Amino acid sequence: MKYLALIYYEEKTINAMTQSEWQSLNEECVACGEDLRSGGYMLGGNALHPVTTATSVRVRDGKQLVTDGPFAETKEQLAGFYLLEARDLNEAIQIASKIPPARLGCVEIRPIRELNPEKDERLQPQFS
Repeated sequence: MKYLALIYYEEKTINAMTQSEWQSLNEECVACGEDLRSGGYMLGGNALHPVTTATSVRVRDGKQLVTDGPFAETKEQLAGFYLLEARDLNEAIQIASKIPPARLGCVEIRPIRELNPEKDERLQPQFS
């Protein structure tokens, strides 16, 4: 099954790093990606530019609305993603725990839903 591991951290934490710390983190991320790819777990992934470069697009009543910045103000910002292949959620969690930025922020794991309108059963929200 495919999972998307979304990497979140506070950009101010990254901005406070020395050049050496930043380079070391990036080298760890590259090594992690290479290990996951060689193990058959990583299908793809990328880092993102800072949130200050984001543009949000919405369409309401047929009109395009473009806003500089992210969709919502949050403590942590989306920094990148890994597209993973895992047997199940437990294995995806084990894989995601090896991603270096998990030490700085959060890795959100979401199963990939293949779009097949003829066979797709919509998941209903569970309210308590």
